[in-house]
Amino acid sequence: MSIKSPLDAAADGIEQGKRLVRHGGDKGLSLAERLTASFHRLSWRSPLHAFRLKGRYPLKLLAVPDDPIPGDMRAGQALLDGHFLYRGETLALDTLDFRAFAPSPGMADYIHSFAWLRDLSTVATRQQGAPIAEAVMRKWIAAHAQQVSDLAWRPSLWGKRILFWTAHAPLILSNADLVYRSSVLNALARGARHLDRGADKAEQGVPRIAAWAGLTAAGLLIPSDTRQGEAESGLKRALQTGMSSDGGVICRSPSGQYEAVMLLAMLRNVYAARRQDMPDPVAAGIAMAVPALLAVTHGDGGLASWQGSAPIPPDRIEALVEATGIRTRPLRQARDWGYQRMVAGQSVVILDAAPPPVSRLNVGGCASTLAFEMSDGPHRLVVSCGGSRETSALVPPALAQGLRSTAAHSTLIIADSNSTALHPDGTLGKGVSEIELHRQELETGSRIEASHDGYVRRFGFTHRRTLALASSGREIRGEDMLLPAIGRRKAQDAALAVRFHLAPGVEASPTADGMGALLRIAQGPLWQFRCRGGTLSIEESLWVDAEGRPRPTLQLAVKGECAAGGTTIGWVLKRAS
Repeated sequence: MSIKSPLDAAADGIEQGKRLVRHGGDKGLSLAERLTASFHRLSWRSPLHAFRLKGRYPLKLLAVPDDPIPGDMRAGQALLDGHFLYRGETLALDTLDFRAFAPSPGMADYIHSFAWLRDLSTVATRQQGAPIAEAVMRKWIAAHAQQVSDLAWRPSLWGKRILFWTAHAPLILSNADLVYRSSVLNALARGARHLDRGADKAEQGVPRIAAWAGLTAAGLLIPSDTRQGEAESGLKRALQTGMSSDGGVICRSPSGQYEAVMLLAMLRNVYAARRQDMPDPVAAGIAMAVPALLAVTHGDGGLASWQGSAPIPPDRIEALVEATGIRTRPLRQARDWGYQRMVAGQSVVILDAAPPPVSRLNVGGCASTLAFEMSDGPHRLVVSCGGSRETSALVPPALAQGLRSTAAHSTLIIADSNSTALHPDGTLGKGVSEIELHRQELETGSRIEASHDGYVRRFGFTHRRTLALASSGREIRGEDMLLPAIGRRKAQDAALAVRFHLAPGVEASPTADGMGALLRIAQGPLWQFRCRGGTLSIEESLWVDAEGRPRPTLQLAVKGECAAGGTTIGWVLKRAS
């Protein structure tokens, strides 16, 4: 069954001349909220909670849903070769010990969620894969089925685990050993009971959506289970509080958006396996989430690198969208989620036009307000460095912190200071709290004018950026202005830089007058860059690819001094071939 997005009814979701004000926040969880969360986690180990987890367990599942999304073949082959592979990090299966388990956070989530079952099933038959899956399952059951722990029993992980266990039941329940089968099904039932009281305690956003999606799947697949209605109500609440009105997840991360759509696509197949329709609020949620996901894709179909995301490749995006059954177009103006998309000819421009996610909803957000990315057909030209959310052995913590900075994005920065403060614990401090945005669609092309107040408190300046994409797609003009903020502290002289991080494979050669550069895309077109109001230099940069590998690349930096009365740097990117 195909679901058509209600957004298809509108021309493109753009209101000409719409002026928007967005308010962010820099407050993390209060002391009382942190204490409550800690107490809740401690209560998991109490005798009362252990009693609540007891009960009857199923002898079988009512159905086995299909996993609609193909796995990673390299990771699947690694499992056949005897080790886990996650973003360049490996862990041997034969020495795996869940009681002495210290991989990176990303690898830990990958293993504990059992997402690797998808990768294994992509490359292996049941006869090949079941012994591997059962061996890991036996070790997990021995370490965690009866012993509640902060990591393994995190509600979001239990939600994902239930979805992956049920979708790949042939790999973990093929053994005729009744004791083993009973232990797996008992663990499944205990996990569902844990979520009965813990799903709403998961972090707001994608983690809470994961918890309730898993609990809903349990309600559909466990015989004599009566929790389906309550779980569907919980999932409805999680979607309402975890997604903006235009379908974007509140953490503002494209990889988070991908995960939310993936979870709902898997849940859709659970309903299909039981020959039931998804509830309208859930169907509406996924129908809005898909065009929001497509809003942050480039001309090649892969994800942009906003809020530290990895550039998930086009084939995975295409497979996910196909799994949802939704036919739709990219959302061109995600006002609440905060991304603006301009398309003309072969060019795609994506602008981050919102404050970073508030600290209480996100750890690892980036100070990227008013940065842009650009591509020409399948070729990326201007990018963000990305990768800070994708914890792996290849991106150490110090580098990840740097990747969150304003300087790691293609925008203006004053005195090497972030537009929103970054705290060492991963949360965000003071900075951008208000965005003003004006967009026009004209016969000559698209034009966006936006400003933020991230530098008002420290330097007394408002940053205003104007982007204009010609209707041919062959030219984009930009202007970055620093304007003295009215009614605020007196603006101070300061150094500034406007940075343009280039995608790997883009060669940059300065022009003779030092005010421009020729940008040669490998096996692609030639672009010209010109600037005024500053001095152009070509510097080193890096870009974190889909496998989590930092790749060396270049950046253009237009540097200057901002006088107390303000300044303007103009620039143009023009296709030369």
